[in-house]
Amino acid sequence: MAGAVAALTVPLALAAGTGSAHAASCTAGTGPYQKQVEKFLGRPVDGRQSVADCQATKAFQAKHGITPTIGYAGPVTWRTMNTMLAQRAAGRNPNKAGTCPTNRGRIACVDLTRQLSWIQDGATLKYGPVPVRTGKDGTETRTGLKKIYYRDIDHWSSLYHVSMPYSQFFDGGQAFHSVTKSMWNPPGSAGCVNMTPTDAKAYWNLLKNGEDVFVYGRKPGT
Repeated sequence: MAGAVAALTVPLALAAGTGSAHAASCTAGTGPYQKQVEKFLGRPVDGRQSVADCQATKAFQAKHGITPTIGYAGPVTWRTMNTMLAQRAAGRNPNKAGTCPTNRGRIACVDLTRQLSWIQDGATLKYGPVPVRTGKDGTETRTGLKKIYYRDIDHWSSLYHVSMPYSQFFDGGQAFHSVTKSMWNPPGSAGCVNMTPTDAKAYWNLLKNGEDVFVYGRKPGT
């Protein structure tokens, strides 16, 4: 992760004559993922950085907390976009490959590779798939078959001193819980499976102690 962040360090100044202070905060540098980022953002795909390209990229970065927020088409920005594309491709059949067990009744599935989670009952999709934010490099969400062992609707973390609403713990302090930041905010959590308040509440209502959780894959960047 440190190498990826370092790769984003580029000159901040645009070519002379761009005018606005907003434009001046953009980079003139053409990033290694320029074409991919342009295509994702619906920009003309020419592989050359423009003021408009930079501003569109910068807006995306600002929305999801990607730093430095300078409009550079670097690896962290493209990794985020590529994860979004994989999530969209999952559609309403996230377990098409059959990796999450279908022989255990109701189960919450967490695919680290696509940063997706859903609840299924056998092969029937009950909720989702929804984007999630899992553990960063060094504090990865651990893989394997787990069970929910403790629930607290208004949990307060004594370790991190933060609120963790709708917490459902399934593995040694790792839990589903809601956060207010973007699900695509890098680098990730301290190991928990972060969810939007809406999705965390839905999981709270659909799951209970003793139910299965299956975590698999590997988060991009870890």
